[in-house]
Amino acid sequence: MSLSLYDASIPGFVRSLKNLASFLDKAEAHAKASGASLQSYMDAQLTEDMYPLTRQIQLASDSSKGAAARLSGEAPPSMPDTETTWAELKTRIANTLAFIESIKPEQVDGREDTTVELPLPGGKLTFTAKDFLFQFAIPNHLFHVTTAYALLRAKGVPLGKMDFLAGGQAA
Repeated sequence: MSLSLYDASIPGFVRSLKNLASFLDKAEAHAKASGASLQSYMDAQLTEDMYPLTRQIQLASDSSKGAAARLSGEAPPSMPDTETTWAELKTRIANTLAFIESIKPEQVDGREDTTVELPLPGGKLTFTAKDFLFQFAIPNHLFHVTTAYALLRAKGVPLGKMDFLAGGQAA
């Protein structure tokens, strides 16, 4: 049996977004227990020239919904980057999940060789759908989820490797 484009994409995006949502739940509990400010988590940066947690979550959302849309031929939902509260970040993840979970295998499978163009300032990148997924979409998405994880860990949130891998399913 071969691996389908759907199976290689949509379930992984869903799982990583659910894990990201669980990071926020753990961070919220940690803030309450420790007296930390959720805003301090939202503003956290690894270094001055990297985006803070809020933007990392927006980019994790954008990367996964954009990939799902490009792979399926659907238009991604518009989500302006206007989140300023913890609740809005959680809603953004939930809305992204709802869109991605609406994508069906028949919308993605068989499109492996479809051309995907990714506009960039000053040009564009062109891929087959399969190459887009493996060479750009998955690494880009996981970069932002990993960075969100690292930011929360740096703030003392008790997250471990299994939170990243299994999220809410971790023992």
